[in-house]
Amino acid sequence: MAQRYGGKYSPDPTDTDPTETTPDIGTYRDAKRTRAGGRVNFLFLAPLPLIWQAFGNGASAMALNLLALGALLLAAWLTREGIIAQEAYDARKVARRPGVPRKMAGSLLTGIGLGLAGFAAGGGTLAALVYLVAGTLLHGFAFGLDPLRDKGMEGIDQHQTDRVARVVDQAEAHLAAMRDAILRSGDRQAEARVERFQTKVREMLRTVEEDPRDLTAARRYLGVYLKGATDATIKFADIYARSRDAGARSDYMMLLTDLEENFTAKTRKLLQDNNSDLEIEISVLRDRLQREGIHLDS
Repeated sequence: MAQRYGGKYSPDPTDTDPTETTPDIGTYRDAKRTRAGGRVNFLFLAPLPLIWQAFGNGASAMALNLLALGALLLAAWLTREGIIAQEAYDARKVARRPGVPRKMAGSLLTGIGLGLAGFAAGGGTLAALVYLVAGTLLHGFAFGLDPLRDKGMEGIDQHQTDRVARVVDQAEAHLAAMRDAILRSGDRQAEARVERFQTKVREMLRTVEEDPRDLTAARRYLGVYLKGATDATIKFADIYARSRDAGARSDYMMLLTDLEENFTAKTRKLLQDNNSDLEIEISVLRDRLQREGIHLDS
């Protein structure tokens, strides 16, 4: 039965096919527990009283209060998405700044929403402006700014970093799908086993981010094999949720063990190759300096 989950997706530690491609799937969301809760959830609840303020005070008050409610709810959503995007940025050693500054947009919309609510309450234009400025600044202080610069890309070939970013995004999408699928199985031990495997995958991702030259050697692992692991997880979760098939569970656990060992071995080989490359570069540099008459102490 192991073939059901393995087959063509069972990895070969020596496989470094540079021609393998992976599908373009979604955007990155970090699998770790997010900070986009607590205060952010309060942002969704705080403007709800405006619903009651919107009715019974005339058409103008209704329109202003509903606009304020919409602005504040949109601000809350943008803030949450901005925090998730920053967590993804912080988790990577090589990352582009978010394309849309969501938290900053959330700050501005919060100010606009509060300004509209203040004007609807009869505070006048000056009071509305005060609410707008205060709301924007307080939201900015509470949640901070979005990342405004790319990270870890100095001195690195732009084309290579773009390729790495795309592969990492696709790999993280596979990991997210894998996590969501295993939760359906209702098996805590399987969930912990998948989490351990994902830790090994992310070690390979960080290794590739640190040295984009490793992408060619790791591409099949982060594409075909990882997608195969995700497909197997989805099949297992569907089977086990229906039948609690112990044989299917055993086969799936064995597959994860095999995959984890292969990913670990491949990551270790990538690190060893990187060390060898560094030693060669140092040796070449020493020889060149010696030819120039500069001698370095060993």
